[in-house]
Amino acid sequence: MGKQRTLQDLQRQYSKAPSSQGGPMMPGPGGRGPGGRQRGKPAKGKPKDTKHTIRRLWHYLSAYKGRLAVVVLCMMFSTFTSLAGSYMLRPIINNVADGSKTASARIGYLAMILLILGCIYAVGVLSTYLQGRMMLTISQNAVEKLRNDLFDKIQTLPVRYFDNNATGEIMSRFTNDIDNIDMMINNTITNLISGAVTLIGTFVMMVYTNIILTLITVAFVPIYLKAGMAIAARSSKYYGAQQAALGALNGYMEETVTGSKVIKVFNHEEVCGEEFKLLNEDMRDKQFKAQFYGGVVGPIMGNTSQISYAVTAGVGGVLCVLRGFDVGGLSVFCNYSRQFSQPISMISQQMSTIFAALAGAERVFSVMDLSPAAIDRPGDENAPTEKEETDALTETIHGDVALDQVTFGYNPDKTILKNISLYAHPGQKIAFVGSTGAGKTTITNLLNRFYDIESGQITIDGHDIKEYNRDHLRRNIAMVLQDTHLFTGTVMENIRYGRLDATDEEVMEAAKTASAHSFIMRLADGYQTMLEGDGANLSQGQRQLLNIARAALSKAPILVLDEATSSVDTRTERHIEHGMDRLMANRTTFVIAHRLSTVRNANAIMVLENGEIIERGSHEELLALQGRYYELYTGKKELD
Repeated sequence: MGKQRTLQDLQRQYSKAPSSQGGPMMPGPGGRGPGGRQRGKPAKGKPKDTKHTIRRLWHYLSAYKGRLAVVVLCMMFSTFTSLAGSYMLRPIINNVADGSKTASARIGYLAMILLILGCIYAVGVLSTYLQGRMMLTISQNAVEKLRNDLFDKIQTLPVRYFDNNATGEIMSRFTNDIDNIDMMINNTITNLISGAVTLIGTFVMMVYTNIILTLITVAFVPIYLKAGMAIAARSSKYYGAQQAALGALNGYMEETVTGSKVIKVFNHEEVCGEEFKLLNEDMRDKQFKAQFYGGVVGPIMGNTSQISYAVTAGVGGVLCVLRGFDVGGLSVFCNYSRQFSQPISMISQQMSTIFAALAGAERVFSVMDLSPAAIDRPGDENAPTEKEETDALTETIHGDVALDQVTFGYNPDKTILKNISLYAHPGQKIAFVGSTGAGKTTITNLLNRFYDIESGQITIDGHDIKEYNRDHLRRNIAMVLQDTHLFTGTVMENIRYGRLDATDEEVMEAAKTASAHSFIMRLADGYQTMLEGDGANLSQGQRQLLNIARAALSKAPILVLDEATSSVDTRTERHIEHGMDRLMANRTTFVIAHRLSTVRNANAIMVLENGEIIERGSHEELLALQGRYYELYTGKKELD
């Protein structure tokens, strides 16, 4: 069994997850993974800049100012009808209690008042319906735009960001954080505005009804406010920690579900269960503290309002006896007194939702404010701005590639590549051979500008790749990776991912080039067969053939094959060699392979060890040299 990690380890690892070397790495459950991953601490506490966060959220609501004005107007109508309806009780009670009028006169008056009340409350119901309907539309539209902006931002972030952050933590921004924002916009803002309007309206009616009782009721307001602010100050610090704990829990769940087979193969179920319990208990404790202080507001406010109500009713009774205050007025005022505390209590209770939403909004905006260049080239003051990136080169690429004294490390304290120099002309095939961690995949990552180099230069057609627009650069480099990824959709759609404007005939031709056409036609629905779960209904070799077909469909002049046939058996590998030759024709091709038989026909073979090229030449030249490549090819030594 693997060693169980502590809660602090789990929080550090699943809140943020920067890898230490060799590009993206996923730690196996129950262990720290290759190289050890050092992750940042989860964010805690209330939003650092509440005003700024609120202004950012208002930006998403400001497009609906007209509708918001109508919502406020509906709230005012709803509040007015509620207050007016309550006030109508005063003449009703006084009229019923008036013994000088006949029974029929009192019944007729009562019927007329009830009819008026019915009309008033009908207006209130309509206003409340319109308010709720319009606010729901506003909130959903605003949240939709916020979610779109976040997703668009995620697409612009470099590979380093996804290496440094757990998938579950990123997903938490789209789910938990935005859901909290949605709840605040849809419910909390409405309740805050409605509560403020009700508070003002109730105060006006209280003053109109009896000024003395109004002063007594208002005297309790400082108690409400002090209690609410004291609880809010305590609760606010727990909501950021609650969101961070939820993100860590989601990150762990996502990773363990994805790696369920690995967990079962190595019998790590018990360790995973214990680690999940640690994270779940931490989530429970932080949620308890946040929800406790948020939930205690209601009872405190309710009991305080009962005291206020009792004092007001007692003094009102004395006024009725000694000052001639009418019974109907006392009944109405007591009702207003109870209503007066409700908006304050309601606003106080909304503070928990507000703090959770603002904490979530700050997490969302922290992602949206990230500079792709700052992530990709941390500390580089000369990193290109978005405008500079847009204005960069988009000229036709032919595929003349050169690396000159390239040095690079994923982290500043560990160098992966050391002074790498090589060149490749259009139509040439360059192969990389070496032990795991030697830097083979890193070179191909640098060609795509998944990362930017520290020193040296990479040029394509004589231009530094930093001069090219990234999107344009990547459209001209097709990659077949060792780890295949297929999307939910048909086989046809998955191959067409290589070039979205390709015709069905071009897709089929690409499949034939990759020798995938024959097995596709044997599927139940051929090219229209639906793939789900990352192509779980296909074999690993078939999935890789689709990946190769996707690259074949691309018209990119540069091709990267990173262990492209590692998941294909020897028979299938020989079967697709001719197709691969057609695929590589007239393209600059870089091949990474452990099977040395697949690189014999390369124009040049680069043997890498510890980030350096120790041998280079053709297959025959390297065999004649009788060095490292000769030892590997003849089986005298094996790749580490």
